[in-house]
Amino acid sequence: MSIDILTVKNLETVFYTKNGVIKAVDGVSFNVKKGKTLGIVGESGCGKSVTSMSILRLIPNENGEITKGDIIFEKESLLDKTKSEMRKIRGKKISMIFQDSMTALDPSMKIGKQITETIRAHSNLTKKEAKIKAIDLLKKIGLPSPELRINEYPHQLSGGMRQRVVIAIALSCNSNLLIADEPTTALDVTIQAQILELMKEIKNTFNTSIILITHDLGVVSEMADDIIVMYAGKVVEKADAYNIFKNPLHPYTKGLMEAIPRITDSGKTLRTIKGTVPDPLNMPKGCRFNTRCNDVMDICFKEEPPLFNIENSYVRCWKYKNTM
Repeated sequence: MSIDILTVKNLETVFYTKNGVIKAVDGVSFNVKKGKTLGIVGESGCGKSVTSMSILRLIPNENGEITKGDIIFEKESLLDKTKSEMRKIRGKKISMIFQDSMTALDPSMKIGKQITETIRAHSNLTKKEAKIKAIDLLKKIGLPSPELRINEYPHQLSGGMRQRVVIAIALSCNSNLLIADEPTTALDVTIQAQILELMKEIKNTFNTSIILITHDLGVVSEMADDIIVMYAGKVVEKADAYNIFKNPLHPYTKGLMEAIPRITDSGKTLRTIKGTVPDPLNMPKGCRFNTRCNDVMDICFKEEPPLFNIENSYVRCWKYKNTM
C-alpha cells in the first residue's frame, strides 16, 4: 500500500482586493501517494493553480495568504517552514512546471544558465557537467538543436520552445514531487505526447509523485491514478481515475465528460455546460453549481452540501444524501 507523500488538509487561501476578500481555495483536502499521479481537473478560475502555488508557499504576501489548514509534505508541515527552508525544498524536493512560460523564465538570462543554475543549486555537479545534463534534458523534451538553444534568451524562442525549457528546469533535479500546471500548454500533439511520456518515465524510474493540473480530461485519463474535480474553489468530487471515468457522480463532472468531443459526434452540436463559473466575490447561496445544474433541487439553493462518501468515491451533491 502506497504511503502519502503529501497531505493537504482543509486548505483555505484568500486574496484581498479593493472590492472584497476572494476565497480562491476554500476547504480543500486531498492526499498524494508516493509514486502516484493525482489529477486536478476543472475550468479556469476553479482554484487549481492557486492550490499548487499554496503548496509551494508562493502566494504573494502583499495581497494573499493561506488562512486555514495545513500542508504536510514527507511528514512535515510546509506552513512551519521558513523562507530559507522553503527555497531548499523548491526545485530539489518539490518542483513545478509553471503554466506561463514567459513569466516563469528570466528574460535577461540565457536559458542554458537558467537550467544549469537550478541543477548546480541542488547538486554537486561542476559547471561543465551541469551543461551536459542541461543539453541532455533539452534533447529529451524535444527541443531542436539544444546545443545552440542554450545560448539563446527566452524571447528568441517560440512559446512552445519556452514551455519545454520550463519543463526541463522542473525535471532537472529528479524531485520527489512534481507539480505540473497545464504542462502541455502551447505544445502541438506530437510534443505533448513526448512530454507526457517523459513524465511517465520519470515517475517510473524515480518513483516520483506527480500532481497534474489540467482541464484536458484526455491527458488525465492517460496519466492519473487518482482525480479530484474542483469547482469555484472547492473539491466537488474525488476518486480513483477508474471510478471517475466509469461512473462520474457530480453533475459538473458528468458535464465535463459529456463535453469531450467524440468521433461519433461528427456533424452534431458540441455539448457544453450552461452558464459560467460564479463571481468569487458573490458566490451563490447553497451549492455553488446550482445555477448551472440540470439536477438542481430546492435544498441546493439553501444549504451547501458536504462531501458524501459513496463506495470509495466522494461527491459534494445533495442528490446522494440518502444513498450513504
